[in-house]
Amino acid sequence: MTVGLILLLAVSVVVFLGLAHRVLDRMHLNDKQALVAVLLILVGGFVDIPIYRGLWTISLNLGGSVIPVIISIYVLSRADTPSETRRGILSAVATGAALVAISKVFTFEEGRTIIDSIYVFGLVAGVIAYLLGRSRRAAFAGAVLGVVLLDIAHLVEVVIRRMPSTVNLGGAGAFDAVVIAGIIAVGLAEIFGETMERLQGGHMPDSKGRADKVPEPVSRETETLAEESEE
Repeated sequence: MTVGLILLLAVSVVVFLGLAHRVLDRMHLNDKQALVAVLLILVGGFVDIPIYRGLWTISLNLGGSVIPVIISIYVLSRADTPSETRRGILSAVATGAALVAISKVFTFEEGRTIIDSIYVFGLVAGVIAYLLGRSRRAAFAGAVLGVVLLDIAHLVEVVIRRMPSTVNLGGAGAFDAVVIAGIIAVGLAEIFGETMERLQGGHMPDSKGRADKVPEPVSRETETLAEESEE
């Protein structure tokens, strides 16, 4: 069982127990929608759709590309402001560019590197997407789409250079990287975002985990006027 599958199973348990309600609420998702999404990604991870067979063998993995992209677009479409949508798109492009640069600068060979490339790409994608996206929605979309863009960039390269190759968009390590990146991005946004909200006194969660504004203190003058009106 791959790291991505293990993490998805862990996420499904957390969601099922109702421990992710606040995070999902801020991403405009409910528990049922999240569980369905996780299930689709899990099942889709075993489904490869052949696209082309010739000089290149190209296939599309449902769980590692199609479904995550659809979820990312949906989440980003529920952004509160146009600027949040722009941040999500920017973070996706920047994340994808950073991953492509890393893949060109560093050579990841099994047995010769300290850490597997999927962890590097997943971690870098999650961090960059959070820093640029800032919100949970923009960070998630940026991280997931950034990893997918890395796969697409690799496909474009082999086609332009006419290199005989087998490309599985969203398959193998890309599937794990997508899952890792999405979880890290949302996790960072939740941890540091919540901390900043508390420090700024802007929001505080209610009993259902939603963020409500902290009530402003009532001034002494207002209290006096209220007392006089009652008399």
